[in-house]
Amino acid sequence: MKTIHTDKAPAAIGPYSQAIVTGGYIFCSGQIPVNPSTSQIEGKTVAEQTHQSCKNVKSLLEAAGTSIDKVVKTTCFLANISDFGEFNAVYEQYFINKPARSCVAVKDIPKGALVEIEVIAEI
Repeated sequence: MKTIHTDKAPAAIGPYSQAIVTGGYIFCSGQIPVNPSTSQIEGKTVAEQTHQSCKNVKSLLEAAGTSIDKVVKTTCFLANISDFGEFNAVYEQYFINKPARSCVAVKDIPKGALVEIEVIAEI
């Protein structure tokens, strides 16, 4: 196993790694819309926060030597399922290869975020 760390994505806010590479895949921890430069949530709307979460995912993948078009599975968490359409409008701009996906509403996301995205991708 290889641990991935990059300053271009938010640092872990708990006892976990940003991502792990093993068996030809990268397993990325959930990315919330924290701007890695400021450590603050970026954006007020679901659309703005989805853009930042996707940028964080992209940075992790690039740090491991892969790319967003190699994503095979995403798990997406929304603070409010009524934001599903707005979330999808941004999500589809990044995940154009249409990986397998689960998307659920949850009670709370760390730091009060509206969205969190985790991915598994080929290396």
